[in-house]
Amino acid sequence: MSLDPSADPRPSEPPPGEPLPADPLPAGADDGPGPRRSPRDDAPRRARRDADRFPRDPQVPGSTGGAVVWVAVALIVALLVAAGFWPAQMSSAAESAMQWVTTTGGWSLLLIPLCLIGLLLVLAVTRFGDIRLGPDDSRPEYPTFAWIAMLLGAVMGIGMVTYGVAEPVSHLVTPPHGLAEPGSREAVVDALRFTFLDWGLHAWAVFATFGLAIGYSTHRLGNKGLVSPILRPLIGRHADGPVGKAIDVLVILSTLFGTTTSLGLGAAQISQGMSRLTGLDLTATGVQLLIIALVTVLFTASAMSGIGRGIRYLSQTTMVVAAALLLFVLATGPTSWLINLFLRSLGGYVGGFVEISLMLPTNGADVEWMQFWTYFMMAWWISWGAFVGIFLARISRGRTIRQFVLVVLGVPSLIFSAWFTVFGGSAMFMDLERGTGIGQAATENVNTAFFALLDELPLTGLTSVVAVVLVIMYFVTSADSNTYVLAVISSDGRLHPSRPLMGMWGVLTGATAAVLLYAGGLEALQTAVMLSAAPFIFVILALAVSLVMMLRRDPLVRNRERRTDEESRLSTS
Repeated sequence: MSLDPSADPRPSEPPPGEPLPADPLPAGADDGPGPRRSPRDDAPRRARRDADRFPRDPQVPGSTGGAVVWVAVALIVALLVAAGFWPAQMSSAAESAMQWVTTTGGWSLLLIPLCLIGLLLVLAVTRFGDIRLGPDDSRPEYPTFAWIAMLLGAVMGIGMVTYGVAEPVSHLVTPPHGLAEPGSREAVVDALRFTFLDWGLHAWAVFATFGLAIGYSTHRLGNKGLVSPILRPLIGRHADGPVGKAIDVLVILSTLFGTTTSLGLGAAQISQGMSRLTGLDLTATGVQLLIIALVTVLFTASAMSGIGRGIRYLSQTTMVVAAALLLFVLATGPTSWLINLFLRSLGGYVGGFVEISLMLPTNGADVEWMQFWTYFMMAWWISWGAFVGIFLARISRGRTIRQFVLVVLGVPSLIFSAWFTVFGGSAMFMDLERGTGIGQAATENVNTAFFALLDELPLTGLTSVVAVVLVIMYFVTSADSNTYVLAVISSDGRLHPSRPLMGMWGVLTGATAAVLLYAGGLEALQTAVMLSAAPFIFVILALAVSLVMMLRRDPLVRNRERRTDEESRLSTS
């Protein structure tokens, strides 16, 4: 609110000795035999409400981050202690909670991302698309290639290796919703269609919504880089109080558990690759815990070096290595078959987009399948929403809303579709034509699928080494970005948090991944993600509404509306 007394919308108080006016009734209400209250009497109240929800001055970082960080750390430590000392009881309670969440609210995990896709496309193609994430004269901070490399590498890198082969071949063995015969050629296209559903537009719509809202709030309005100020149009001054702090704590918890799932998957992939290379059994939990400890040192050091140096160069290098491996598999695999499969699967995905986006379970087997795949994936993206959003906002200053939406929705979705087609399609071809059994092995352990495919291609030793290096780089890049984002949130939205704070979150992230992996393996990680995402569904809905409310008051939009009205009056006069 402005500090200028003349701009204060509050009505003046009555002279001393006169009674205070009674609290007015809503405009138009009958308050008895006296005169009815004029609608203009509501003007001061509306002015106070607007000033509270849309303050003139930006909300800059202050000294209130301490409460958020210590409450979050206390809750995290309490959960880790409980998981470490009472793993069986915690696992049982978490499993019961997950069953309740998926059976009662699983539909929201599909419907909400679909609605976000529609909202983002409307914003991109209408007048809102010209608004920049920054002042009108701002320009992008990073080149387009570096920008795309960072948003790809820092988001879902490890999952591309873990599930790049495992998900499509698993759907071949157990077709989604029983739409095809297991192991049949008809199941191949459906396997990729539902993989595209899990990793395509729905995931990136969640990320883009958070990124756009946070980017607009920080770069355009000058607010601190938190989720709570964005909700001010809905909750008003409560964004600065306990409600806002509770939201920021929830963001930290959801971000941490979403990232630890990736770290657990990465540790399992690295240990599986090392076992293939050395011929030794290095898949034990103790080895994976050691891997997490070593990589924690790497990504913490990278995060403390800063985005401009650490994350940017790591992301670009990782993207080049991943592209080289993709082209190798495409060239040495069934190239023509893969190209045909990609076009056919992409056409099936687009043609049946709404149908598969709303395909809910009809029986217990369907519910169990979706808990392991679609529900888990959507919950994973929602739990990652704030993390990716803050990171996208940090690297997207100067982009227009139109460019941001179209690139963030379109480019990663196409690249990931190609990735899953090449790797997953090659594995399905091997199973169908050579009977390699990759799909059956993947249903028992998803971590074996990627390296099982490389065993069927030339230069197995070299490509396995490249795959292990790629996982390590993805591991470091994802955790690096996560550490930065957690430090931003816990420092009250400062986009350049202190190094000690980033170091603390790096260590705590590694410790959380290690404890959850020790307590229950992949299932414990998946359960933590789904439970942390459940309350976050309401946050993302409120975020979308608040974003629209802020955009409608943007000066660029209002000036254009004013010019349009003036032109209309001139043309009719």
